[in-house]
Amino acid sequence: MSTWLAAPWAGDPGRVHAEGHAVRNAIERAREAVALLLGTTANRVVFTSGGTEAANAAVFTAGRARSGAPMICADVEHSCVREAARRNGAVLLLEVDSAGRIDLDHLGALLAADSASRPALVNCQWCNHELGTLQPVAEVVECCRSAGVPVHIDAAAAVGHVPVQLDALGADFISVSAHKLGGPTGIGALVVRRGLRIEPLIVGGAQERARRGGLENLMGIVGFGAAAAALSEPGKLEQEEAAARHLTDALVEAATALDDVVVLGDGVRRVPHIVNVAVGGVLAEAVLLGLDRSGVAAHSGSACSSESIEPSPVLAAIGVDPDRSLRLSVGWSTTDADVEAFAEAFTPVVARLRALGADGT
Repeated sequence: MSTWLAAPWAGDPGRVHAEGHAVRNAIERAREAVALLLGTTANRVVFTSGGTEAANAAVFTAGRARSGAPMICADVEHSCVREAARRNGAVLLLEVDSAGRIDLDHLGALLAADSASRPALVNCQWCNHELGTLQPVAEVVECCRSAGVPVHIDAAAAVGHVPVQLDALGADFISVSAHKLGGPTGIGALVVRRGLRIEPLIVGGAQERARRGGLENLMGIVGFGAAAAALSEPGKLEQEEAAARHLTDALVEAATALDDVVVLGDGVRRVPHIVNVAVGGVLAEAVLLGLDRSGVAAHSGSACSSESIEPSPVLAAIGVDPDRSLRLSVGWSTTDADVEAFAEAFTPVVARLRALGADGT
């Protein structure tokens, strides 16, 4: 990225001059690197401004194809998916279990409607962004294929952390975000099933093979490609997956060593880099502030800990109190020392807050 930032001659990749050709080559090399990581071909990859735009584009395209038809979506989906589906029209809520995993039998029942009321799209995340729970994406795609209903898989929290082979999966749309796997912010991709024509969400140019208007984000695309290439090195993804699971297992061990702290979601069938715990007897917001003073950054499902004015619908969907949840995640730069810092801070922070009162106030 810094190489291109220092290049005063970087041209428009849509032009025929040498400067434009150089930029086009850089973009297409990055597209190939992303496609390799995703297990697909480069011509299926449409660069976007991030996972949010990619998910919105998938919902938009499906909604335009079957105007007025409802969409299927669980409350555990990311807000960009839920809100895009609701803006399209009616939403059929998909049931989930106590781990946040969707109910395949309920999905089958929703898909069994007659052709006149058949859904326009099924939305399913590869893994939950708050709980880490892995969804049965292969089974979901198979159900949708059998019913003749398009399916969108939100893979933003999974790609770069678990192996994915999108061609083998066969979903119609897959949304991805670069910053979730160590790339830059402000860049993502929508992967479109081969042969599927889409109506662009953003118009105003024929970029991305007329699937997304606007001058390409060269710096973001190059950075996305570099991160994807690094993760595609032999054994790299498996190495990072094992390292992340080691770290989150240690986080769980440290957290649950304290009384009345339990793991939320599926503690086994989860992505390696995300865990969520419920902390009894104290508000998670107070725990977050205490950890932050100790140099530890974490997250909670409470409304106070995010830009939202509502608590996490993910945690509400599985019947737990969002104000008691603590999401702990690791990345490529996380070390054993970071986990040790959490372990040293967590117990005294929670103990002090519990001593103050039932809610840490």
